[in-house]
Amino acid sequence: MSVRKMKALVYEAYGSPEVLELKEVDIPVPKEHEVLIEVHAASVNSWDWDLLRGKPYITRIGGFRKPRFPILGADIAGKIIAVGASVTRFRPGDEVFGDLSGCSWGGFAEYACADENALTPMPKRLSFEQAAAIPQAAVLALQGMRDKGNLQKGQKVLINGAGGGVGTFAIQYAKLHEAEVTAVDRAGKRDMLISLGADHVLDYKKEDFTETGGEYDLILDVVGTRSVFDMKRALKKGGTYVMIGGLMPRLLQTLLAAPLIRRFEKKNMTILVHKPNDADQQVWKSLAEAGRVAPVIDRLYGLQDAAEALRYFGGGEFKGKVVVRIKSENPMP
Repeated sequence: MSVRKMKALVYEAYGSPEVLELKEVDIPVPKEHEVLIEVHAASVNSWDWDLLRGKPYITRIGGFRKPRFPILGADIAGKIIAVGASVTRFRPGDEVFGDLSGCSWGGFAEYACADENALTPMPKRLSFEQAAAIPQAAVLALQGMRDKGNLQKGQKVLINGAGGGVGTFAIQYAKLHEAEVTAVDRAGKRDMLISLGADHVLDYKKEDFTETGGEYDLILDVVGTRSVFDMKRALKKGGTYVMIGGLMPRLLQTLLAAPLIRRFEKKNMTILVHKPNDADQQVWKSLAEAGRVAPVIDRLYGLQDAAEALRYFGGGEFKGKVVVRIKSENPMP
């Protein structure tokens, strides 16, 4: 019996998008608690960009010389084709979305396997492309604001790097809590940020929000390029700074300085460790189905152009999410 093949975006060495190749590879086989998904769409995250380049070097854990996972792509939406022997939550034909970052990745391909607990039933009335834009970015926004930030009604919130995936979900979530939102990003994203509900938009190239002096109850930092000592100046006493992404020196600085800042200045400086899970995806599913939030999709690419999608993402000009549309031309027999 011949081995069934699929198209996938594969890389065998770290580098720029030029190292990515569209190849035919074996279709994966689901393990006992896994399902096989026909991937209809997958979105690009900063983690994909970091893993592609192998920078920072901590992303090379488990694969220092060459990539541990040859197919990138964590956030996917699609249809279940087959299930493992112990799967209880899903059956073939179910439409799902989820984050595969804890399941060996593999989203930029026609088929992918995932643990059943990484997946959530598709939101009603959303396309596969819209659903694929949700998992990682939206869950990070939720965990940063709700869990780490303890967001309260009417607070003053600043989102640094507001124009990407996490930021666009965070704005919408904060406005559901009637927060006053200041969005920081590139000037070209201003209209989009205002359309999402941002009350104030700052061009980081022209205005330094850390010089205003203790204005914010909560700062969600998606980019993490500024010193923790700069960031604490913008916090009110009792306020919380949540670092979601950033440079390794800034992460270490925050870890080391946080206890002293908390003790002497009564300001909370924290780092979010992403925990993908169905419960948080269910929160966004419900909000999306109710029309209270909506994914922002900047550009759509086909699988054959997925390398270009990564290149566009790496340029930093994208608004919201960059999505790769993937649909098998020849369904499995």
